[in-house]
Amino acid sequence: MREMGEKRRRGHLNPAGFAGGLHDHEEKKNEEHKLDMSGMSMDALPHLTMSLGQVTILDLSNNNLESIPESIIARLLNVVVLDVRSNQLKSLPNSIGCLSKLKVLNVSGNLLESLPNTIEECRALEELHANFNELTKLPDTLGFELHSLRKLSVNSNKLAQLPSSTSHMTALRALDARLNCLRALPDGLENLANLEALNVSQNFQFLRELPYAVGLLASLRELDVSYNSIAALPDSMGCLTKLARFSAVGNPLVSPPMDVVEQGLDAMRAYLTARMNGDDGKRKKKAWLPKLVKYSTFTARMTPGRTRVHENTEGLLMSDYRSLNGIASPRFLTMLSPRRLFSPRRNSPKHC
Repeated sequence: MREMGEKRRRGHLNPAGFAGGLHDHEEKKNEEHKLDMSGMSMDALPHLTMSLGQVTILDLSNNNLESIPESIIARLLNVVVLDVRSNQLKSLPNSIGCLSKLKVLNVSGNLLESLPNTIEECRALEELHANFNELTKLPDTLGFELHSLRKLSVNSNKLAQLPSSTSHMTALRALDARLNCLRALPDGLENLANLEALNVSQNFQFLRELPYAVGLLASLRELDVSYNSIAALPDSMGCLTKLARFSAVGNPLVSPPMDVVEQGLDAMRAYLTARMNGDDGKRKKKAWLPKLVKYSTFTARMTPGRTRVHENTEGLLMSDYRSLNGIASPRFLTMLSPRRLFSPRRNSPKHC
């Protein structure tokens, strides 16, 4: 009896005398807050009479659900994790915006073509998983409200672009947008100062270049741009000093050449840094003359019928300048002699 009392005081026994005590009580408490209805082959949710206000984790994954009633989502006032992956959902209820405490949302493996704009109201959201859907776009203003988002995973969809507001997701650490139809990455990418992993691989013929801002992602450690149509990496990538994993296989890379990339990150960084500094071992063609014309260092009158010099040309167009041939010939010089200039013309009419 003395030993049992000692264990009770130490928390190894619960008040009923069974082992576990406070630890089991906390675990049971957490289990009561989790509602697990996964893998039950449900086509529709049954009528739930229980109180959903205390549920913190709702798992509806691996069913055949085609929809989720608005009323059920609206009652999940304290839910932190909502998992509805691997169903047949074609849309999400607008009431999802009521989930002000939601931190993790997993809607992967469904038939979603879009996400409701009300998802922006889930300002506590830290992880959004929407892989393997039919998404063609994301809400335009998604990044303006989701300032706590740390992971955005939208791979295996039909996205042609990411919203421009993505650059406002300053807490973002991982962005996975592989296996889409991305034509370009959004402007302002350099604002993602905490981004550590970026995967835009397998956008195949659609993604042809990376923005200069990729090289300004100071925290970037993993970058995968494989199987795209990228011919040149931006010089700024030479500044990615924390980059530890990089893949660019399956691209028609010319700069840097693939054999340089295959030598490793140090070789690639050295190549890009040298090119950024203008020291690539090749003698570059100087284009200083067009710049002088551009900034009015040279002035020239343009006569009708002549071709205008374009500011982006590497040299001067010959059609803009008359040939010097014959200017210094004796015949031309005699035409400029004082005697000829000031003598009256032979056939000129007499003044009255």
